[in-house]
Amino acid sequence: MSNLSTKNGTITSAENKAEVTYISRNGLILWVKDKEYYLPYEKYPWFKKATVDDIFNVRLLGRDHIRWEALDVDLSLGILQNPDQYPLIAK
Repeated sequence: MSNLSTKNGTITSAENKAEVTYISRNGLILWVKDKEYYLPYEKYPWFKKATVDDIFNVRLLGRDHIRWEALDVDLSLGILQNPDQYPLIAK
């Protein structure tokens, strides 16, 4: 008997998902693998003038690659977990 509710290769676990859960005047909150990360616009300026749709359109690719396709922004969990190790800010 086949299981029609899942497809081979499809990740269905919530822990394998990236989602923007909040946008404010000063930054956004990104939820990845059951953890929240605050991304202030002063350190992540690409999001400040982006549309809400573009900010919410985020994907977790692989184990630690976070991608906003419309904004051409790529981050890793390493950057979010250890921001002091990545002091350069794109302008």
